[in-house]
Amino acid sequence: MEKRSYVGRAAGFVAAAVAGGAVALAGAALLGQLGEGTSTVRELEPAPPSAAPPLFSGGRKALSINEVYRRSAPGVVQVTSTAVVDDPFSNPFDPASRQTQRALGSGFVIDKAGHIVTNFHVVENATAVEVSFSNNESMKAEVVGVDPSTDLAVLKVQARSRALTPLPLGNSDDVRVGDAVVAIGNPFGLNRTVTAGIVSALQRQITAPNSYSIDHVIQTDAPINQGNSGGPLLNAAGDVVGVNAQISTGGTGVQGNVGIGFAIPVDTVKNVAAQLISSGLVEHPFIGITARAVNAELARLFRLPVSRGLLVERVQPGSGAAKAGLRAGKTQVTVAGESYLLGGDVIVAADGAPVRTLSRLRSLVSARRPGDELTLTIYRGSKKQVVAVTLGRQPNSPPG
Repeated sequence: MEKRSYVGRAAGFVAAAVAGGAVALAGAALLGQLGEGTSTVRELEPAPPSAAPPLFSGGRKALSINEVYRRSAPGVVQVTSTAVVDDPFSNPFDPASRQTQRALGSGFVIDKAGHIVTNFHVVENATAVEVSFSNNESMKAEVVGVDPSTDLAVLKVQARSRALTPLPLGNSDDVRVGDAVVAIGNPFGLNRTVTAGIVSALQRQITAPNSYSIDHVIQTDAPINQGNSGGPLLNAAGDVVGVNAQISTGGTGVQGNVGIGFAIPVDTVKNVAAQLISSGLVEHPFIGITARAVNAELARLFRLPVSRGLLVERVQPGSGAAKAGLRAGKTQVTVAGESYLLGGDVIVAADGAPVRTLSRLRSLVSARRPGDELTLTIYRGSKKQVVAVTLGRQPNSPPG
């Protein structure tokens, strides 16, 4: 069974996904912003730390790991959140039965106004948040806003601008497999620890705390552990390319790094942080379907009029897809142990762009706002049609 752990760390009482060692559900909620999906749950864990390259190259300038660390560490903070929760084993009507939980994670400064990015699961349900800087100065932080769908949060501290060291934000398009990266954070409470590795893969998908999918995720073998949550993943030039969020623990029961970590891509971070700073919330567009990608072999087996596309299996009532008249499947068939619902529309393009995978459709949807129109090219039976779908607002959790 494959599990992914959020990499926050709790002190004292253990706090759900924020806690060190707590395991969150993993797997692929197939549709993320598209609507309800199915999940595959397997199990994940740590590998021996990879040998870190002594020098970085390929960026604007070749920097040593030490140079990246010296430039960036002052902008990395330890985040301590406090929450008061009910003791599940006590009288729920007795105020004395409530427990105080503390969780530790990481974060980093993004501007001179005092805004700090971290993970949502580090500050989830927090009644108080404190950040500690590299000079050991601690101060209270305000939670500006959170976005469970991307596992991101923005904090703000009241500090003199000259005392803050914002980290430069890179661009996701510049990240390549094999690039050298470093992670700075507070694993197991060990302040501003630096580890190094490479970008192991791109375009991974992880599951957010509210069960939606986070796309375009960076996989790295730079060792990250519980307490690294919310800390930066930096490239050779010292630019932030991701926010460390989860580790894979391979099913061996090991509670540390096995060389498979996941970071939320910086373009997602920039988009979400800007919205949280502006309005305190993020509105994700929602189309309202569950769909399955089909290849040429399945298309022939199902006698579809096209060789590739997305088979619409379910349509969420009241969604933009439902209002546009998209049709769901009705007949269930099983192929090689996988179930499919046939008889629904087959999506082949969105706004003229070919759509062959769920992640492609999710990307096209997420690039828009609620209220925007998305034109879908579909096949209904053997007839090709064009349908305009007005995107709605994503519910707090996937329907179904």
